[in-house]
Amino acid sequence: MQYLLLIYGNESQFNKMTPAEQKKIDLEYMEFSKSIAGSGHMRGGNELDRIAKAKTVRVRDKKRTVTDGPFAETREQLGGYYLVEAKDLEEALALAARIPSARWGSIEVRPIIPHEMPS
Repeated sequence: MQYLLLIYGNESQFNKMTPAEQKKIDLEYMEFSKSIAGSGHMRGGNELDRIAKAKTVRVRDKKRTVTDGPFAETREQLGGYYLVEAKDLEEALALAARIPSARWGSIEVRPIIPHEMPS
């Protein structure tokens, strides 16, 4: 079964770190990614760009509006994700607990509902 591991953290906290601290975290992420790729769990994943570059689209009464960034009052922002294959929820939770930023942020584990793509 596939699970999406959504990585949430406080972007401003990361921005306050020294370049050396940021590099250390990047190396931890690379090691984690190599580990789950090697074990066959990884199906995909990416880091998301800064929230300052994000846009939110809404359509109301057939009219589109676009606003800057995620428009929620929250201390944590979605920063990236891993799509993993796991035998069950417990294995997906164990993988999520190994993500470096689980130590200061949160990881949402959500099962994927597969759908066939229309042709």
